[in-house]
Amino acid sequence: MAAFIAKQMVGNQLKSVTGAMGDKDEEKKNEEGDEDEDPEIAEARREAEEKRKDKHRKMEEEREELRQSIRDKYGLKKKEKTPEEEVAQPLAEGRIGRKKKTPAELEAENNADSDDDELSSFPKNLTELQSKVSELPTKLAAGVGEVTQKCVVQ
Repeated sequence: MAAFIAKQMVGNQLKSVTGAMGDKDEEKKNEEGDEDEDPEIAEARREAEEKRKDKHRKMEEEREELRQSIRDKYGLKKKEKTPEEEVAQPLAEGRIGRKKKTPAELEAENNADSDDDELSSFPKNLTELQSKVSELPTKLAAGVGEVTQKCVVQ
């Protein structure tokens, strides 16, 4: 318990002293990346990145072959890409989520939603709606009658 109290009292003061030694400056350099990096190391990183991309490209080719064999087996058709999707594909290659919608697509979607909302708020056939509402009390009474017949009060 005494050690805990001593650590609480002296701990904050020790942090300020260790920061003055320059440890934080070295950590910041490592986090930012080394501008004075050895050319051999930079080349090794670039090669490793190329190998990784090549590996993923090969894996995707294998997957595509598997997909094609499944399509052939079950007689499925491959979805054809539109020219817009082909242009957007290189940009979204490393993305995990869905592609962003263009402003034109967003406006078209908003217009479609607003048109549907205006039309759906009004009933299509008023007489049909009135008949359904008038039938409700009889259906409700019949349902309550069935329940009371099945229940036995003791």
